[in-house]
Amino acid sequence: MPGPPRDPEYGNGPAGEPLTPPVPLAALLGDRELGLRHLAGPATAGVHGVHASEMPDPSPYLLGGELLLTAGAGPADDPDGYVARLAGAGAAALGFGVAPVHEEVPAALAEACARHGLPLLEVPPRTPFSAVARAVGRLMAEARTRELRRVTEAQQALAAAAARPDPVPAVLARLAASLGGSVALWPGGRAAGPELPAPAWEALSALLARVGREGGPVTATDRAGGHHLAAYALAGRAALGTATPARAPGDHTVASVAAVLLTLLTAERPAGAEAASLTRLLLDGNPAAALTAGPWYAVHARGSGDPQALAAALGTVLLDPHEGGVRLLTDREPAAQPGWRLGVSAPAAPSAPAALATADAQAARALQRAEAARTPLARHTDPGFAGLVGEAEARAHAEALLGPLSPALRETLRGWLAHHGNWDRTAAALGVHRNTVRQRVARAAELLDRDLDDPDVRMELWFALRVAAG
Repeated sequence: MPGPPRDPEYGNGPAGEPLTPPVPLAALLGDRELGLRHLAGPATAGVHGVHASEMPDPSPYLLGGELLLTAGAGPADDPDGYVARLAGAGAAALGFGVAPVHEEVPAALAEACARHGLPLLEVPPRTPFSAVARAVGRLMAEARTRELRRVTEAQQALAAAAARPDPVPAVLARLAASLGGSVALWPGGRAAGPELPAPAWEALSALLARVGREGGPVTATDRAGGHHLAAYALAGRAALGTATPARAPGDHTVASVAAVLLTLLTAERPAGAEAASLTRLLLDGNPAAALTAGPWYAVHARGSGDPQALAAALGTVLLDPHEGGVRLLTDREPAAQPGWRLGVSAPAAPSAPAALATADAQAARALQRAEAARTPLARHTDPGFAGLVGEAEARAHAEALLGPLSPALRETLRGWLAHHGNWDRTAAALGVHRNTVRQRVARAAELLDRDLDDPDVRMELWFALRVAAG
């Protein structure tokens, strides 16, 4: 998938690297060995890296979130324009090294930083720029270790909560404490954590209803009322919602583990080998142990026969009879059954938290095709976006989503996503300057009112752009 831009609250490196919290500016200012001094602009920022340059315009070489270090040659002629370009490129802060070019930080540069909201730090002569870079690297490594430890401890605590006599409230309370926010289970109104402001609760309720309905997304995110919101689909059209004032890199992993546990805890109690798997999950705290490696198939069926007999024929005890049909989960490849129409998902591995929910949606759509074609069984075979929701529906959704974007913005966003968020390769492919790409992508995000750091958003936009261009 295309790589995201850096987030103002926490960062990510190139594709494939783990998300890592940024280094707070206060941590660098508090390092006595560095001796940095805050002179102008905000006193808070998140630093994702260090870059040194004496160019008049280093902005094309920034990814965003850097502490840019200079000895003063770059901003000498046009301090206001220099600072404006850095702020526009998303630099976290500017570090000015006094001596040998300047004996003190120029007043015009400090005024420009205050005007454009860019933190300005003074680097004393005794502090090499390499020492600042090493300090940032060390602090980022420490932050990554702390985050991994936090996620591991949260997973263990969730597994322990799931083994309590009243497991669902215990898991919700543990999840709220681990995330430092509020959580809710829909429907039913069970919640834990501080009461949310009305705008945040209304937006979260909309997300929960969206992922909980048949054919809806497996996950969804939003921001409202000063909170980061996320919703995760559970079994039986239920959903888990989270709301946090701040967001940490491991929060999605923690919430996904809770979603797996709550899916098992709120579903019909399985029997036999499946019950043993659930016991192993609760005792060992390993979501992948909930089921065997599989592959597993989700099945939606409608007919006049006995659901228990259908489940036995398909070799499973995992069934969910409901009005108008039955849902099943089996590790045997399903075959047509007399008296039933079946929709069968693609084979799924249960190790991924959302895999079975995706298979459930695939089976529902396959059953619709089976009924339309009057065939006893239909399988999910088309992985394309149009194949998931139907070509006409996919195109209508794409045009509605991309409506605010001009052709130039669509072309730029498509190129940026295709090149994994790389500004230089996108600019080369489109024949424009990298700053033009930055400005267009930022404008597209503003018009769409979407968080391009969210992988669900990037995926939805990528498929929508492909469908719209088809």
